[in-house]
Amino acid sequence: MADTPVFLVEDDSAVRKGCEQALALADIAVRGFADGESMLAALATTRPALVISDIRLPGRDGLSLLRELRQFDRELPVLLMTGHGDVAMAVEAMRDGAYDFIEKPFPSERLIAAVRSALDKRALLLENRQLKEQLHAAGLSALIGQTAAMQDIRRLIGALAPTSVDILINGETGCGKEVVARAIHEASGRRGPFVAVNCSALPETVFESELFGHEAGAFTGAGKRRIGRIEHAGGGTLFLDEIESMPLNLQVKLLRVLQERSIERLGSNHSIAVDCRVVAASKADLKALADAGQFRADIYYRLNVVSIDLPPLRQRREDIPLLMAAFLQEAAQRYDRPPAAWTPADLARWQAHDWPGNVRELKNVANRWALGLPDALAGTPDIPATALGAQVDAAERRAIETALQHCAGNVAQAAELLQVPKKTLYDKLTRHGISADSFRTH
Repeated sequence: MADTPVFLVEDDSAVRKGCEQALALADIAVRGFADGESMLAALATTRPALVISDIRLPGRDGLSLLRELRQFDRELPVLLMTGHGDVAMAVEAMRDGAYDFIEKPFPSERLIAAVRSALDKRALLLENRQLKEQLHAAGLSALIGQTAAMQDIRRLIGALAPTSVDILINGETGCGKEVVARAIHEASGRRGPFVAVNCSALPETVFESELFGHEAGAFTGAGKRRIGRIEHAGGGTLFLDEIESMPLNLQVKLLRVLQERSIERLGSNHSIAVDCRVVAASKADLKALADAGQFRADIYYRLNVVSIDLPPLRQRREDIPLLMAAFLQEAAQRYDRPPAAWTPADLARWQAHDWPGNVRELKNVANRWALGLPDALAGTPDIPATALGAQVDAAERRAIETALQHCAGNVAQAAELLQVPKKTLYDKLTRHGISADSFRTH
């Protein structure tokens, strides 16, 4: 962004030169134009960081220029310069997408402040867009968190996903095992579907048919052939959730799938090759179950070539502000409501909760909060009134440090994530003695 120029469109040469000099002295690269046509022609070779334009221009006026720039890049900030009589027109232009306007005559400090504000917004938009693209490409967009455990998990998924190795995910109920399984699938590049099977939710009487399929007439009521979940996952990923609940007699057939990548439908002797990756998840200790004869040891060792251990939410409380912000934004869109805010005292209460339901419980709380309902957290310890200030300060400091870590020290981006004005965040950094520079990557 530092080397990307600001485009300045002003037909008055004296005003244009004065603005160019002020911006240059502020170390802001600038390129001046006398009319909108020449500026639009320059877009063919240079993409500006910001466009500053007078409203009244020869040929295309500033409003026409704004409309064309919005078609070129809807996120490109446009700052309008206007005379006193054109203020109403400039306000209308802001409704049409202009970033801001400044009224002539203005001091150079006012111009520089407006430009820096617009450039900060542009940088934040570009960083967010790049981050989202990178996360989406890696299949990790849903894995929210900046604790060391979550960073290790993302690195592990990035390394394992492109391979064909089967994976076992361990973790308590509600800590996001299916989210991780989907991230593995999305990052794998496999073109087939992601097929999820909850082993504890299928009755044993239909389990085999659901998993392996059947031929017409295989049993009473089987009027036509049915493709099972494993076969349907061909070319993709088969996710076996709560695999510890799979009946022992069916685990033998699953072993064949894991070893030979083939199945036989019920009522058929014909072997069908399947190309699917198997990701299994368990909330129980499969090794202990295998030692007790309650789970087949050969399947455990076949699945446990690579395992991913998900920490419960109580072991990564620093991620609660990021998770809550993401869930509240998602809930606001779902329920068509404005984003819900929270106070440091709310965050202190949430971080004091043990979250037995883990991330799933937190998401339920976010949905209630987005609807204006109390969080209804049972068992959360009360914070003594005498200790409330210290608890709030500690929670606020953790939230700020987590946001800065997530944003690599970018204060503007952290302020947006925390939903506070940038100036407020700078004041809090000073009060807590936090240096944003220490979070920047070099």
